[in-house]
Amino acid sequence: MNIIDLKFKFKIKLACFFILSLVSCRALGQDTSRIVNDITQLNPIKVNAIIHPTTTEEIINAVKSNPGPISIGGGRYSMGGQTATENALQIDMRTFDKVLHFSKKDKEVTVQAGITWRKLLNFIDTAGLSIKIMQSYSNFTVGGALSVNCHGRYIGQGPIILSVKEIKIVLANGDLIAASRDKNTEIFFGAIGGYGGLGVITEVTLYLTNNCKVERSDTLMRADEYKKYFFDHIRSDSTVIFQSADIYPNHYNKIRSVPYRITQKEVTVPDRINPIKENYSFNKFAYKVVSEFPAGKWIREHIIDPILYRKNPVEWRNYEAGSNVEELEPRSRKKSTYVLEEYFVPMNNFNNFYPAMGKILRENKVNVINISIRNARPDPGTLLAWARTEVFSFVIYYKQGTKETDKEKVKNWTRKLIEAVIANNGTYYLPYQIHATPEQFDKAYPNSTKFFALKKQLDPTNKFRNKLWDAYYKQ
Repeated sequence: MNIIDLKFKFKIKLACFFILSLVSCRALGQDTSRIVNDITQLNPIKVNAIIHPTTTEEIINAVKSNPGPISIGGGRYSMGGQTATENALQIDMRTFDKVLHFSKKDKEVTVQAGITWRKLLNFIDTAGLSIKIMQSYSNFTVGGALSVNCHGRYIGQGPIILSVKEIKIVLANGDLIAASRDKNTEIFFGAIGGYGGLGVITEVTLYLTNNCKVERSDTLMRADEYKKYFFDHIRSDSTVIFQSADIYPNHYNKIRSVPYRITQKEVTVPDRINPIKENYSFNKFAYKVVSEFPAGKWIREHIIDPILYRKNPVEWRNYEAGSNVEELEPRSRKKSTYVLEEYFVPMNNFNNFYPAMGKILRENKVNVINISIRNARPDPGTLLAWARTEVFSFVIYYKQGTKETDKEKVKNWTRKLIEAVIANNGTYYLPYQIHATPEQFDKAYPNSTKFFALKKQLDPTNKFRNKLWDAYYKQ
């Protein structure tokens, strides 16, 4: 038998194995074509059907013809079932991604809500413009970012609503309406940060800003020095565009601040936008070292980061904004997975919260990979505002097991962190695992009663659902 025959027989066996696997899954009731999951792979949800609209009319017809439930998904980077619920019609917005109107003169763009930040960056970069507020990674959809009222590392900014001029939204009765600060105001402030509870955001008009060159620097300090440092060197410096700070586990007593300042120097990074790589093997290996090696946290603090920050690159603002979340992706999420949580505290409570946070994480042996500290200016009035005053945010990136016992442990220490942040007049972010008790949710989001009243008015049959509102919506 020659090598060609062997290859052919191998391909036949492989094809048979694949077909048998599919048949077995269906025999067991596991029709994966109707399973919606998020990036953590912890929350598989079986829906009745999934549609991929490309026009507003398709969305309107789907909402009118389907009595409910209906759930809405974008990039699926929320981590607790915020984009799906059982037996729903799933509207997958990722094919709804056109640029509808652009004005370089007015620095405005109108897009369909399923467009990714990456695609939008590619479009506006040629005009020398940039996005005012977005997440640290460009894979997310614009509509999803509005749904969670995201923020980024932008100094002098805050929730994304600060950069939104107008939205269009399909309500439960099929009506398509425009909402802004001046018209249908309550819907504007309810739908942004409303996690798909009021309707389907279809179009977004954003204010843009100029692209510019930025230079990275870094400063290492004690954690108790950070608040003063931030006020003296970051908040008051109008040249700082991006800034975040990493607090090192497991002692949580050292912080490295990483600002990017406007510069006129020549770029040292030639690409205008961060290129998509075939793989991120170094990043994946580094995260494995930090999360699995016995001295992984020490290696990160004393070896990896000093090498990473040995130079001060000069790059375009759009390059830094175009990062790919794939660099964080582990090789497998079967036995363990990477997850995020985030907590917001008023600026003056920074030195009270971070020691309490560190104590809880240490006592519960949480495998923290990184905690990133951000700043956000106050929210202008969304009903589910997470920044009712100017805040520091603590973005906790950690690794957990996928067994039920692992999930239960995470729930326990998460609730302790929520109690600690509420005690400091702060709140927790809603796009992550749905571990908070109803009482904790009510304390952290006191205006949720107004949001639910508006939902009852606009969606009386509770058509728009997901696991977040299944947990907390009081009809």
